[in-house]
Order: sequence, then C-alpha cells, then structure tokens
Amino acid sequence: MTDIADQFYQATKYTSGTPTNYGPLPHAVPAAVKLPSPGAHMRTTLAKLLASRRSRRKFTGERISLEDLSFLLWAADGVSSKGLPPHLRTAPSAGARHPLDTYCVVTRVNGLDKGIYRYRVENHALELLRQGDFEEAAVIAAAGQEWLRGSAVVFIWIAEFARTTSRYKQRGYRYVFLDAGHICQNLYLAAESLSLGVTGIAALIDDEVNALVGADGREYSIVYMAALGRVGDAEKD
Repeated sequence: MTDIADQFYQATKYTSGTPTNYGPLPHAVPAAVKLPSPGAHMRTTLAKLLASRRSRRKFTGERISLEDLSFLLWAADGVSSKGLPPHLRTAPSAGARHPLDTYCVVTRVNGLDKGIYRYRVENHALELLRQGDFEEAAVIAAAGQEWLRGSAVVFIWIAEFARTTSRYKQRGYRYVFLDAGHICQNLYLAAESLSLGVTGIAALIDDEVNALVGADGREYSIVYMAALGRVGDAEKD
C-alpha cells in the first residue's frame, strides 16, 4: 500500500540539491552539560501554568461564564493589536496568513443559547450558525469519544488552506497544521489559568465535523478540535 503520508512529507520538503557534508558524528559522545536550575523563573505565572497544564477530560457538566469564553477565544487566536487585517494575533502564524477559523459547539455557557457559533476575530464576536443542542453530534464527530459529554464548549478549527498555500504552495499545508498547534496550546494555558479543563482532539471524523459547520472538506476543512469544560478537584491534581 502506498504511504501517502510519506509521499506528502517528501513532496513538501525544501531542498538545496546536494546537502552539506559535515561528516559523521563522533562515536564517543561528550559528557552532557548540566544546566542550572531555572530558579526564579519558575515563580512566574507562565511557568506555573506550564507546569500544571494537562489534558483533562472528566467534565462536571457545570456551565462556564460568557466572560470565560470571551477570554478563551481571545487567548487562543484573538487580536492582540489592531493593524492591517488579519491584525496582530495572540497565536503565531506562518507569514501572518492565519488560515484557521474558530467555531464553537456551545452547550453550557451562561448567556448563550445552545448551538454552533463562528468566532469573528476582527470584531471579537460570535455568530450563531445553527441553534440547538449539538452535544451528541460533537461526540459522533469526535469518533464516538464519550468523554466529551459534560463539556461546556467544543472548539473546532477549520482551515482555509489557500490563505497559506497561495504564498507557500504545497509546503503551506505543513504550516497550517503547525498554526493549529499554536492556537490549541494557547487555549490550554488560558483554560489552566481559569481552572478549566481542556483536551485537544485529533481522532475525529472529518466529514462529520465539516458537516456541522458547513465546510466543503477540500478548500475549507477541519484540522483540529478541543473540548473544554469545568472539572472536579480530583481532575485538577
């Protein structure tokens, strides 16, 4: 069977033609350099968040506030400074192309009807696309992962690949996936700061997720998901 993943990796390599020959590595590996303790840096807020960050799946089914969701969306990929669109954002993006759009399956957020929303980054607003309870649909879209039940919001990141590939050609597909990782890590740290739990989801049924948000699955398609909600004290330990 053809290894499509390897074909993709090989086809999107940058090459100089003949690589520089630096010779073999030494057989005897020198002793490792012992690093100093991070010391005072470990007392910073960021260090504490990084140290405590975990994937957390045991949701209590409690609601979160609209203010919490607002902060989470901004922290994940919001506008940090106004300028020319797409503005300066909280997450890095190759060439500042920002190919990913954020959708939310909202189930337990105070002040918001249940439904599927699109995050409009430019004016920090949520646009209701479908009204209703889509929790079970999210479970199905996440390949039947039952632990999603009880979450407050399921985040869906849909890529418009041409935003990046128009500049970087096939290589741009790699960058889109890297961008998704940056955004989700921001969400993890923001959730940790609010004592909320989150888990990224890569095991998903692409067509089911795309159907939820009306994506065509080719030019505009699912890349990554994450479920977020309140967790009990035991899950925070």
